[in-house]
Parts: sequence; C-alpha cells; structure tokens
Amino acid sequence: MFTTMAEPKRRATYEDLMEVPDTKVAEIIDGELIVSPRPASPHAHAATLLGVDVAAPFHRDAGDPSGLGGWWILLGPELHFGEDVVVPDWAGWRRERMRVFPSTPYFTLAPDWVCDVVSPSTGRIDRSRKMRIYAREGVGHLWLVDPLLQTVEVYRAETGRWVVAVTHAGDETARIEPFEGVELHIARWWPPLPPSGAS
Repeated sequence: MFTTMAEPKRRATYEDLMEVPDTKVAEIIDGELIVSPRPASPHAHAATLLGVDVAAPFHRDAGDPSGLGGWWILLGPELHFGEDVVVPDWAGWRRERMRVFPSTPYFTLAPDWVCDVVSPSTGRIDRSRKMRIYAREGVGHLWLVDPLLQTVEVYRAETGRWVVAVTHAGDETARIEPFEGVELHIARWWPPLPPSGAS
C-alpha cells in the first residue's frame, strides 16, 4: 500500500501581503497570510476617539506645555518581527527608546504599548496569536478594546507573559497604564445609540 505525503503548505511572503488590495488589512502570522476586512463603524468609532484621547496629550515632546508628551503614537503601523507582520490599531513608543522617528514603511522596534480594537472578525486572532507575538517581542502594555461589549482589557507584560492589570467597562472613568497622566472617559469610545424611536 502506497501513502502519499501532503505537500507542506507554502509560507506566506511579504510579496503575498503586498498583493492584497488596500481595501483589506493584511498580516502574516506564523507563516500564514491573514486578510481581514476594513473595520466596521463600531470599530472605527472606538479607534478614532481612543486615538484622540490618548494621542492628543501624549504624542508630543516631553515637557510640551500642551500635553504630557514623551511618546510617538501611531494609527495602524506595520510591525515586522522576524517573519511575522502585524498591524495593531494603535501603537506607541516612548521617545526615550525611539529617540529619532524613522522614515520607513514599517517598524522593527517593538512598541511599548499596543492597542487592538476587537471586532467579531478579528477577535480570535487578536486574543491568541497576536498576543503571543507581542509578548515574545517585549511589548510592555496591551489594550484590547471591545466596542460591542464596551470593555477595555488592560494587560501588562511580566517575565514574557501577559498579566491582566484591570478591566474597565461601560461608562467608567479611568486612568489606564501606561497613560495614567490623563483621565479617560471610555464611554466616548462606544458606538452611539440610535435616537429613541428610530428603526
């Protein structure tokens, strides 16, 4: 009796990723090309206002009189970690670590903070494979924001693994690490309710 060996699955390359249309989000995780739709409105709403609340005070030089400063905070940067290519919704680097802002299409220095806004199509990967990559690369803080459940899960890296620091929900006001310098009104991030009586 003859048995045939299955052909090993070809590992995705950056050229494969570059062929994905701009209307999709493409990542390479564990050699697999992951293609996700662009975010729906609840995701986009949460990501936009979260960025306003965090980037505005912190994305500036330390000591800037207009805010707390000390960070580079970017929307949807492409991160290259070996063969893995991931695109978080937000990422931030302390300026003491990234002293000069690079002119580059992607980043190889792990951020100090990453935030993924979870949607039904991406939640499983965000909570498993991407979290493992972020921990492996030494990201210090991770937020998982779920606009449908109205939760913010805050993780802190300790000895290469994630520890839940705190979870905030609903209309809480919170000072969330590593941005404790501002009080965040997380209810702003949730999708607005339709007007009463609207269908």
